[in-house]
Amino acid sequence: MIFQTRAERYPEEPNAAFVSIVASNSLTLQGESPAMEEEFISSPEEVNRLLYERRERLKELACINATNEIIKQHKPVPETLQQICYILPAAWQFPEFAVARIQYDGNSYETGDFRETEWKQSQTFETIQGKKGEIAVYYTRKLRDYDEGPFLREERQLIDNLATIIVNWLNTTEAKVVLQQAREAGKVPPEVIAFQEPATTSRQLLQKFLDKQNTNRDILFDLMPFKVKEILLVATLYDAFSIEKEGRFSEHILGEYHQLNLTSMPRVTGVSSYEDASRVLREKHFDLVIIMVGNDKKTPVEISRKVKREFPFIPVFVLLNNDREVSVFKNMHRDLSSIDRIFVWNGDSKVFFAMVKLLEDRVNVENDTQVGMVKVILLVEDSEIYYSRYLPLLYQSVLEQTRRIIDDVSTDEMFKVLRLRARPKILLASTYEEAISIITKYKENLLCLITDVIFERNGKADSRAGFMLASYVREYLGDLPVVIQSADTQNIHQAHALKVHFINKNSESLLQDIRNFISHYLGFGNFIYRDSTGKKIAEAASLQEFEKLIDTIPAESLVYHGKRNHFSLWLMARGEIKIAKMIHPVKVTDFGSSNEFRNYLKYVIKKYRNESQTGKVIPFEKDIIIDESNIISLGTGALGGKGRGLAFINTIIYNLNFNEILPGMNISTPRTFIIGTDEFDLFLEKNNLHQIIYSDIPYRQLQEIFLKSDLSYELEKKLKALLRIIQNPIAVRSSSLFEDATSQPFSGIFATYLLPDNYPDFDVRFHQLEQAIKLVYASVYSDHARAYFKAVDYKIEEEKMAVVIQEVVGNRYGQYFYPHISGTAQSHNYYPVASMEAEDGFAVTALGLGHYVVGGEVAYRFVPRYPDVEIMPVKDLVQHSQREFIALDLSRMEFNLIEEGEQACLARLPISEAEKHGTILHLASVYDPVNDRIDPGLTSAGPRIINFADILKYNYIPLARAIDLMLDIMREAVGGPVEIEFAVDASSKNGKRPVFYLLQLKPMYGSGEDFSFNPDEFPENAVLLRSGKSMGNGKIDDLTEIVYVDPDAFDKTRTPEIAKEIELINARLIAERRKYILIGPGRWGSRDRFVGIPVVWPQISNARVIVETSLEDFPLDASLGSHFFHNITSMNIGYLSVQHASGFDIIQWEALKKLPETYRGHFVRHVSLPSPVTVLMDGKKRISVIVLNGLNHL
Repeated sequence: MIFQTRAERYPEEPNAAFVSIVASNSLTLQGESPAMEEEFISSPEEVNRLLYERRERLKELACINATNEIIKQHKPVPETLQQICYILPAAWQFPEFAVARIQYDGNSYETGDFRETEWKQSQTFETIQGKKGEIAVYYTRKLRDYDEGPFLREERQLIDNLATIIVNWLNTTEAKVVLQQAREAGKVPPEVIAFQEPATTSRQLLQKFLDKQNTNRDILFDLMPFKVKEILLVATLYDAFSIEKEGRFSEHILGEYHQLNLTSMPRVTGVSSYEDASRVLREKHFDLVIIMVGNDKKTPVEISRKVKREFPFIPVFVLLNNDREVSVFKNMHRDLSSIDRIFVWNGDSKVFFAMVKLLEDRVNVENDTQVGMVKVILLVEDSEIYYSRYLPLLYQSVLEQTRRIIDDVSTDEMFKVLRLRARPKILLASTYEEAISIITKYKENLLCLITDVIFERNGKADSRAGFMLASYVREYLGDLPVVIQSADTQNIHQAHALKVHFINKNSESLLQDIRNFISHYLGFGNFIYRDSTGKKIAEAASLQEFEKLIDTIPAESLVYHGKRNHFSLWLMARGEIKIAKMIHPVKVTDFGSSNEFRNYLKYVIKKYRNESQTGKVIPFEKDIIIDESNIISLGTGALGGKGRGLAFINTIIYNLNFNEILPGMNISTPRTFIIGTDEFDLFLEKNNLHQIIYSDIPYRQLQEIFLKSDLSYELEKKLKALLRIIQNPIAVRSSSLFEDATSQPFSGIFATYLLPDNYPDFDVRFHQLEQAIKLVYASVYSDHARAYFKAVDYKIEEEKMAVVIQEVVGNRYGQYFYPHISGTAQSHNYYPVASMEAEDGFAVTALGLGHYVVGGEVAYRFVPRYPDVEIMPVKDLVQHSQREFIALDLSRMEFNLIEEGEQACLARLPISEAEKHGTILHLASVYDPVNDRIDPGLTSAGPRIINFADILKYNYIPLARAIDLMLDIMREAVGGPVEIEFAVDASSKNGKRPVFYLLQLKPMYGSGEDFSFNPDEFPENAVLLRSGKSMGNGKIDDLTEIVYVDPDAFDKTRTPEIAKEIELINARLIAERRKYILIGPGRWGSRDRFVGIPVVWPQISNARVIVETSLEDFPLDASLGSHFFHNITSMNIGYLSVQHASGFDIIQWEALKKLPETYRGHFVRHVSLPSPVTVLMDGKKRISVIVLNGLNHL
């Protein structure tokens, strides 16, 4: 018999509403004409066909979506394939006659009524490991033929797509297993080999750092992939209300999540009938169905059967009101196969939490034991009454103990949440055979066995099943902790005979009994070191004590615990997964002696302890050990831009091994302390400063008010403790939220102070430090800062200030203190020469404190990748060599920070003074005028040239290599160009290695290279300016204002006055919201008034393009001031350099003179054009032009 298809059973009349929808949406087929469309719409058969085909396509799409959803649950392969198999028939044209089967790796997963027939559609697949499988759908009746027998071509496409989805998922799963097996391959674990033969550090330092930082997190993220997210509650309103007591079911089910601070809380959807349940189950996926049983004991079972029949892969739990209903319910229904578990409510909300966690553990246990070596607690209990009481107690105890341990050892809140995933999983078995199956499968992960005495064995209740199970475990798993739990206290004697523990089910102290057992026997308590006889010899309450005792305990104790995996068990309970996994596979016999095993344990803990403070920001505590390897937080809140960069630097430096790739030099950071932004908020609030900071009072007056205000008591106490530890000079540096940002970096806007920190009276030292901090706070509201906020259109009230306190790098020479070398380096060189590339970067170094370099004064510039290549000819090198340096004057014990500003206590000294100190021996060379050459060293008389020849050319210390390495690592870490600030202590006496101190990291942007043009395409009368050395990329065509220093009026002795004139024009253009082109001779932003215009950034903050030019008697070198340069690059300011003697560079001074004047000062002109100029910047060729348009032509 051939059954009629649905296509042949269309209703005679189409759905009127659907026809209306089709017409209103003007549905057309590709290539159909409007006339054909009308004919199509008017035909009822065609409308019905369209309606039917749409339903079929939606079914197929729903099948693909459902398959992906099932895979996303991360359940084990067998369960996942079985669930996919269940949903297949519904996606085919005749689901009532369809059955399905998925075969994979020798296993078969089938629908409940599966049988093979001649009407089959299938697709085979094969994984990367060569495991084969097949998806097959059969019809159980003969049907009319379509495209592939009774199957449609769209169904062929569907089954092909499903096979692809499944094989891709299987390949991913297999790849994880292969990688895991590869790590564990070999008789001696690779971790031991790494310990015995340390590998040479590779170039992939950053990846090693990420691996080291994320090892435990990666494992933890992979644990518990399946979470119960959606629960369907089926209950009458009355039953639900009765169980809720006050109608708060969600609060009951989620209350435990809140109390235990757990995340991923499930959502509960309530329905009161099967029809409603069926509807919502079709609308979205549910992980669990809970059916409440009230007065009606029959309907819930009928609902469970219908749900299981239609959705066989969704677990169904039934919830009874109280213990008395269990026997009544079970006696009424012989067949309860449609119910996965029965639980009893008894008014305890914890049962809901246990139901959810039990399901999650059952699904996740296979993954978690393989990935994270997670332990398993097996509960064997067949009584619904007892496991409904027992499971909540177990979960509560395990989670509370786990959280307590995590709180003891972790400082990372996110890590705490993740580490809860590593808690032991709890599995429930109700028969002897089920328990044996779990024990066999997870014997390596079994943490303990908790078993009842009487339960089913060989299909019958066995009064000795629990004892037989305990005996089996004792025989095959040795010392595994076992608990016999029984309501019959007579069983205690048999339990003791088997050397297992006994807990009375009816004990009033049941919860405490469980807690005690978990604490003492499951690794949650203190670690008890025992001798070979099991006698206690020592106890460790923390990981630090555990590590310390390893040094002193006898060798026999190490062997005793090592053979029993006690070390890995205890560490695992604390979430120290990486350490536990390294110790667990190791055997004492892998080592030549017990002492080698001892050393290995110390090595593993020291190397991989998660809570190591190395490279982290840690809170200040009394008696804290302070060194360079961590940053100390003196207050809560944000670290600010500079503080964030320092914390990142610290983390990288002290988690990478530089010794093997950079011999001869240490990489370090100064001892650093950060006051978080919360103290800034508290300072303003406590001293009622909010009205003052937004008023118009002069900045000097505001500073004085800040100095009279008080820091918090807690901060003062920490600062005093800090000063008792630090005896060297200190730097008090700003670290605002906006500072060193990538778009508006605020570089050099806020205050930094250097303090000698050597006054004999401690209270005076503290007062000086306190004043510096308050003035850094006040600098947020300086005139320069306010102007900058206005220029970049930021709100000053959004700014907050953190403060960085660092030891100053350097050594004392008489009354002065300074480092041998300080400098900045950038990973992108905007002015490469010869065959150098922009990506080679550049560095600028000088003798003395870094103020000299960041201020843009004369310093030595080189490319770290080519340190022996001189960028400048001998003549220019002699003319532009460093003549002075900056040092901290330690004799200045008293000073006024308001009067003297950031220059307080700083001394500008001649190079000859440093030669007396003996600090330029390897930094300087001597110019030989006779031969017009520069000779390295100080062996002859003549002008001293600071060119670091002994270091860069002859590698006295590997400075160039250190800079290149740090730029490379930081650029990769940041994901773009970076700038670093550094200082070097080149001392190498008495075996001391020179130290490269990394002081600051700034991301830099603006080096795009995706715009190009041909400079020859513009007529001469249209080109106002052309530069062969420029920075920036793109096109700017909205500028009509030009501000330039008149070359005829320029006086290099009066550059500060020129800066003031420009500041006035800049302020007016800010008010008028007009950007401009700034042109002038020499270096913009130089602190040396004789080599350029000594502007600070707020004075020119509205400039969109900046041009530096040379004049006949005023040579030009590119601006090198760190703060100034960082603002230019990060704000994407066009930066052009014009050399008057260049054959390519052009600037039409005469044309500028003819342009209409808006303002004229003594030195500066402001001209406005009738139409905008066009600025073109080729970032790749580094050429730029400014082109006049239309009426502007020359």
